[in-house]
Amino acid sequence: MYENKQIQNLQNLTQTLLQHNKADIPKLEAATTIAAELRAVIQYHDWLYYVKAASIIPDIDYDYLFDYLKAIEETHPELLTSDSPTQRVAQGLSDDFTTVSHLIPMLSLAKAYSSQDLLDWDETVKKLTQEEQIEYSVEPKFDGASIAVVYENDQLVRGATRGNGVAGDDITNNIRTIPTIPLSAAFSKYGIIRAEVRGEVVIHKERFKEINEKRAAEGEDLLANPRNSAAGALRQKKSHKVMERKLEGFIYQIGLATKTDGLDALGRLDDLRNHDDSMKLLYKLGFKTALKDEKDTSHVFQNIEDVVAYCNEWNEKRDDYPYEIDGMVIKVNDYKLQGQLGATGHHPRWAIALKFEAKAATTKLLTVDYQVGRTGAITPVAKLETVNVAGANISNASLHNEDYIKEKDIRIGDTVIVQRAGDVIPYIAGVVEKDRKGNEQPVEFPENCPSCAAKLVKPEGEAVWRCVNIDCPAQVEERIIHYVSKSAMDIRGLGKDIVKRFVAEGLLQNIEGIYELDYDKILQLDKWGERSVENLKTSIEASKSQPIYRLMIGLGIREVGRSTTRMLAGVINEVEELKDWDAQKLQELPDIGPKVAANIVDFFQNEQNLELIAKLKAFGVNTKKLETEVKVTGGKLAEKTFLFTGSLQQFTRNDAKKMVEDNGGKVISSVSKKLDYLVVGEKAGSKLKKAQTIDTITILTEEEFLAMLEG
Repeated sequence: MYENKQIQNLQNLTQTLLQHNKADIPKLEAATTIAAELRAVIQYHDWLYYVKAASIIPDIDYDYLFDYLKAIEETHPELLTSDSPTQRVAQGLSDDFTTVSHLIPMLSLAKAYSSQDLLDWDETVKKLTQEEQIEYSVEPKFDGASIAVVYENDQLVRGATRGNGVAGDDITNNIRTIPTIPLSAAFSKYGIIRAEVRGEVVIHKERFKEINEKRAAEGEDLLANPRNSAAGALRQKKSHKVMERKLEGFIYQIGLATKTDGLDALGRLDDLRNHDDSMKLLYKLGFKTALKDEKDTSHVFQNIEDVVAYCNEWNEKRDDYPYEIDGMVIKVNDYKLQGQLGATGHHPRWAIALKFEAKAATTKLLTVDYQVGRTGAITPVAKLETVNVAGANISNASLHNEDYIKEKDIRIGDTVIVQRAGDVIPYIAGVVEKDRKGNEQPVEFPENCPSCAAKLVKPEGEAVWRCVNIDCPAQVEERIIHYVSKSAMDIRGLGKDIVKRFVAEGLLQNIEGIYELDYDKILQLDKWGERSVENLKTSIEASKSQPIYRLMIGLGIREVGRSTTRMLAGVINEVEELKDWDAQKLQELPDIGPKVAANIVDFFQNEQNLELIAKLKAFGVNTKKLETEVKVTGGKLAEKTFLFTGSLQQFTRNDAKKMVEDNGGKVISSVSKKLDYLVVGEKAGSKLKKAQTIDTITILTEEEFLAMLEG
């Protein structure tokens, strides 16, 4: 960012300014010059400290310069600028975050879990580009919170969370508190009038340790891990709370750059040939990146074998790195090849994330509790001596079912191995048998429901014990939680914890009770005000207009998910019609087999379920097909069924499903005589083998499928 001559000048200027008497504020003309000089030297020392991890002046001198600038700005408010270091602490933060659209979508990354996955991806890249050799850029995959930051005319104007990839929460005020993210950057020097940069907000491991030590001393709950702490801090309403977390932002990409000629360059500027060039530009502009310096090329490789070796090195030293990382990101370096490879609706084809193996730790199994799900399924949960695994404190882990416990021979009192699947979901991978003392106790699965004491049953062919009492309090609560969930009726403001609280307070006893909540009583609850109650009312009212496929999801029919409910919504006009359908008629539909058909019949033959639907209808909940649910008729794929298998390279499964449905076809989930076309990606397995035994199924490559659409 700074040339040697600039550095010398700024260091000399620092010493000159330290000689000023900050109590003696000059008149406007002189103050204008001094304020500009102070901003320049403070920004320089911020860059040294936060980006380069170096410091050449004592903290007391830095504070003197900062206070001097603040005093000048208070005396002469017209000298205050938006990029002044004094403006990092934002004032007047609102209670809510507005949603803003990203300039271009923030796509996810395809995942690799082994060296072989990387080699296979390299072959695909070469095949698609018809290049014999590909240059790759590799960098750590920071385990933090993703952000997009927009600069216009060199000034930071907006910061947002990743959100759903298309839009996120506007957290500009909080982004401004992060010292490694410049409040201004000289993009205009390179002909850029607007830029969106992408990055990850993280917490240094040592800083995280210090924060928890301070919280422990003050009697506060400890933070679980740096990742969640960083994400949570970005959504704090008060800037001083954000600053307490000592966040840092690593920028890893120019998402979009608009040049002075008005052309959207998407980061592919004339003088930027590749990703490495853009990283060096970001470094020059003062952003914190994974580079050692602006000449660092240690992360660029000419072949995939060297990439694999480099990733293996990082896997070995990940614990020594000062920030939490959960893998490596590999990108095709050349921008022209990136453009040629393009992207699916889910991820760019020119990048992939290699996920490191899940970390493991050993701890003691104290006891086993049992949870009751909405369908009555009983899930055993291990209660553990708290252990830190991959940055998270783990005290609970799923034991899946009784068969899993017996297979692993897991006993209370055992020393067990805890892992986090995908570094997220904790589970018990096994037992350390050599640590057994002889007093460990077998896990005795209960005979009665832990919620209602009803006798448990184990249906034939299933590994799960169930409570079949439909009025079981735990099931009722879980059914309400499922009904209001995002995938079902999407009633915002009525999440899991709030449902549990309302049930405990006696405000909610069943699904239909959602539509007759006593809002006066809710107002009397702690942390509930007029505004939050009005928002809840609005969300509940909006749920009445949801399409019927969402209602059917919300009703919680066993083994009936989004795909099946959407298909059903295409062949009925009202939900109540299904009470007149038998299993044979249901099985004539694509993707419905005997088991699912039986579950649907059982649900709609149950008088309690029919009464629930009638009550919901009386409250105004939509039970009829909306215009948006009218099935597409005609089209190139009319009346044809498709199934996709293997690792798809040209599009995601969601993209494929949409393409089929938009052209009148149907996607089903299994290979049978009902299937017309099986589209195979890489590493297609058992579905392909089974399809090859059925003469009526046509097997297509991804390219042939796309050609069918075009033709």
